[in-house]
Amino acid sequence: MVTLKIDIDHAAATPPYEQLRTQISGQALSGRLPVGYKLPTVRGLAAELGLAANTVAKAYRVLEADGVVETRGRAGTFVAAADDAAGQEAANAARAYAERAARLGLDRAAARAAVEDALRAVYPSGEG
Repeated sequence: MVTLKIDIDHAAATPPYEQLRTQISGQALSGRLPVGYKLPTVRGLAAELGLAANTVAKAYRVLEADGVVETRGRAGTFVAAADDAAGQEAANAARAYAERAARLGLDRAAARAAVEDALRAVYPSGEG
């Protein structure tokens, strides 16, 4: 049986909602939580973890915006397809970068060159 495993470190510098978001996202993207897995209700998870309901709701909203989960009204919140989540997150990051580069006055060539430099730094062997 698949279960959600969350450990919140209340003494950590990282806010609880971000710890929750990171752990759920990691478990969903790794496949530990399968596509279609129903997450606990906001209030239920908040009570289980000793968090405010608003903290859990904020994490769920960010996860939904990232495409990691989907909310189906009163039916609840479910893990979305992992490939879709990663692709959606990358597309969102790319769009944000393109908008920022345009606001900074970079032309396409300069914006593209900055991306290529960043990719070389992350993928030094040219792979990936």
